[in-house]
Amino acid sequence: MDFHERLEKAIQRGLRASDARARAQEERELNEKELARLHSQYRLDISERIERCLRQVADQFPGFRFETIYGEKGWGAAISRDDLRVRARRRTTLFSRLEMVIRPPNEYHVLELAAKATVNNREVFNRSQYQRLTEVDLTTFHEWVDNWSLEFAELYAAKN
Repeated sequence: MDFHERLEKAIQRGLRASDARARAQEERELNEKELARLHSQYRLDISERIERCLRQVADQFPGFRFETIYGEKGWGAAISRDDLRVRARRRTTLFSRLEMVIRPPNEYHVLELAAKATVNNREVFNRSQYQRLTEVDLTTFHEWVDNWSLEFAELYAAKN
């Protein structure tokens, strides 16, 4: 085989490698779009669950303010209230809040649920649970939302 034939074969191998890289890049971009779609779908479902649960907790304890959360922090909801306690001419303001959000998409391709609860100026829990987007079990996320909401309600009722 002379140099010219070897040169032609090398060029052909290079072109095939370039085509393979381009196809792999297109597949990655499709996967990224699919993962973003999955995150959005799960986020909508779970954030609706969060809103329902937190509204029900707020309805049981008059005085709680409800707020929808969306943006850089994530998507979800929060309930909060300020109470005034007066003892022996001393006033104390007591703050209680429960916040739950689905965090924005990230490079790790996970769906993350975060919750932070404060009862009477004391943080009672700060939690985060996540699953890979390709392995998400919505039932598990719904259980976390339900259980954390119930735990907050129980802790708030016990302190007041």
